[in-house]
Amino acid sequence: MTDAEAIRAFEHAGWEKAADTYEASFATATRQFIPALLDAASVAAGQAVLDIACGPGFVTAAAAALGATARGLDFSPAMLAVARRLHASTGFDEGDAEALPYPDDRFDAVVSNFGVHHVPRPVLALQQAKRVLRPGGSLAFTVWGPPAENIAWKLVFDAIRRWGNPSASPAPAPGGGFTGPAECSAALAQAGFHAIRTHTVSAVWSQSNGRMLLQALRSGTARMAALIDSQPADAIPAIIADIDHKAAVYAGEEGLRIPLVAVVASGRKPGR
Repeated sequence: MTDAEAIRAFEHAGWEKAADTYEASFATATRQFIPALLDAASVAAGQAVLDIACGPGFVTAAAAALGATARGLDFSPAMLAVARRLHASTGFDEGDAEALPYPDDRFDAVVSNFGVHHVPRPVLALQQAKRVLRPGGSLAFTVWGPPAENIAWKLVFDAIRRWGNPSASPAPAPGGGFTGPAECSAALAQAGFHAIRTHTVSAVWSQSNGRMLLQALRSGTARMAALIDSQPADAIPAIIADIDHKAAVYAGEEGLRIPLVAVVASGRKPGR
């Protein structure tokens, strides 16, 4: 099995598993960045819009609510089943982001909310997005900022480093190393986009406590879930206690309010 096949198989299995619990868990973090994503792609009424790695279809539905004709694409049948149940009037297709099943120059805008960094070859996926865009069309995608700025990740990584085994995850190395705006811009340039822009967007993720934070990541992600699931069972109580202790500074009357940061990257296909 090649590296690309191993990454695809791992991600596919992870998102198939997370599909039924994603909406109530990790989506409470990712959905907060949808408005900034659609704004970066200049999504507007009357446009044809493609949402790559659409998952349960929240971005697809949001684009449709703006008056766009939106389609969602995902490689996970389980995720698509949820999307079709939640958004029955919106179209969804099963397919590969690296080999989009659409003709050239089909869409006015292409978006992906925290999806591009999960594909085996992100630049290839971006090149495919450019292919299906009309000349002058816009692409925008989001990735997470570095763990130092995403406190939820930092809390978990630090606790596992102190009480668990950071190397225990069976996940293959990711295909794309997006750790900030520079990597996003470089990938867009390599894929042939111009008018490239990046900016960061902040949000707050509410969780009751460290146990619920760990559970949200465990039940709504692929890579983080693999890391958490691979920890020794007897280490989990210490990991949770460590998270609660370090997260006390973010605690309020209703639980934890954990800072999140995402990079929103965009570009245009050369043309008109």
